[in-house]
Amino acid sequence: MPNSKIKFGTSGWRGLLAEDFTVANVKRVVQAISNYIKNNKLHKMPVVIGYDTRFLGDKFARIAAEVLAGNKISSLLCDRDTPTPVIAYEIIRKKAAGGINFTASHNPYDYNGIKFSPEWGGPALPETTKQIETEISKIKEADVKSMEFDKAKENGLIKMHNPIRSYFAALRKKVDIKVLSSAKLNLAIDTLYGTATGYLDKFLDDINVNYDIIHNYKDAYFGGAAPEPSEKQLKELTGIIKDNDDIGLGIATDGDADRFGIVDADGSFIEPNTIIALLLDYLIETRGLEGGVARSVATTHLIDAVAKKHGREVYETPVGFKYIGELISEGKVVIGGEESAGLSIKGHVPEKDGILACLLVAEMVARRKKPLAKMIEELYKEVGKILTKRLNFRLTAKEKESFLKRIKTPPKTIAGLKVAKIIKIDGAKLMLEDGSWLLMRASGTEPVIRLYVEAGSQAKLNKLGNAGRDFIYNK
Repeated sequence: MPNSKIKFGTSGWRGLLAEDFTVANVKRVVQAISNYIKNNKLHKMPVVIGYDTRFLGDKFARIAAEVLAGNKISSLLCDRDTPTPVIAYEIIRKKAAGGINFTASHNPYDYNGIKFSPEWGGPALPETTKQIETEISKIKEADVKSMEFDKAKENGLIKMHNPIRSYFAALRKKVDIKVLSSAKLNLAIDTLYGTATGYLDKFLDDINVNYDIIHNYKDAYFGGAAPEPSEKQLKELTGIIKDNDDIGLGIATDGDADRFGIVDADGSFIEPNTIIALLLDYLIETRGLEGGVARSVATTHLIDAVAKKHGREVYETPVGFKYIGELISEGKVVIGGEESAGLSIKGHVPEKDGILACLLVAEMVARRKKPLAKMIEELYKEVGKILTKRLNFRLTAKEKESFLKRIKTPPKTIAGLKVAKIIKIDGAKLMLEDGSWLLMRASGTEPVIRLYVEAGSQAKLNKLGNAGRDFIYNK
């Protein structure tokens, strides 16, 4: 594959195994990262290397360590598959030059990817990935430097690393252990064959919380489905909760544990948008943290309503947690979240943390002693009802080209409503005269057009969804 095709999207570079994602391309990307580290005079600091539970993840990680060693850059190589937020935490804790993480997150089993996080611990911002892409375009196979693994270990350039205890110590400062331990809340967990296995369950063991767990073993096929904690993929978890009256909450994480999925005590899947709004309200109430809230342009305005209730500022960012992570690292926000089930909080890593999200929701349920449905009902009474939905559309190359051309001049009315404002932070977000909105944008990680709609009633939400679909397909 030509170097020019290696592009970093909203969360690193991803490709199909054996087609795009090959050993040769991995070596070129890691050489480019090495060049970036040296160009920015960070080469005296180590690089944290991790991987998820996909095919050959550990082998790719070893190759990355060998290339770094060939460039006289040392690495801390995680000794097992490791959650993305743990790698982010270790970058900061070890004052590393950055982190190289082999993961395709929630994508299907036949994908893998490289996520580079610079020294501040969050996902690389565009100025960083552009530098790396420029380096990739220059590199030929003969330019790649490498040192054999055992020799690099002997020379101290590769050190095996186990970060679990340091991460657990961080979690203990972010989660109210006393509330969780004393509540007698029974949980159901689905780690979707991913990296949270041995982390989320082990932490709950340490603090004496009861749980039932499924898919807590390595399966590089992820059970034949994408490891995404969505309503569709959590049917088994939902069924377990419905069949067991003593389970008070279901929690789930994706393949690399940076995303979360939540199921209420009655087996109802709760949208990530709603969880972020609930947690914002809860964290301000229980932690007394100062600061605003960050959300992506595609994330619910229910968050805005909660922020208004507490007199907090809202920061709207492009899609991609790197922009939210930057605000977290600067200490500007209590919580940052995006509709695709990613969040982190003030004082924690500037990266999505599905494990922390699950624990905070469990703490919230334990403290308030009521199901999430009741909390949502009470929140709607305070700030108004806001419903949201995301739809994905796969287009042919011709259809996509037509859509991208037309979206440059969005319609002035849609679904019978006037467009009051257009926000072009990422795609086109049409703010309508009645406060509802829809956003259309091309995904940065999948070959789809995403449509986000939000309104105060289900009927209006459906109407906006149909109108957006018709625009995307030019009907």
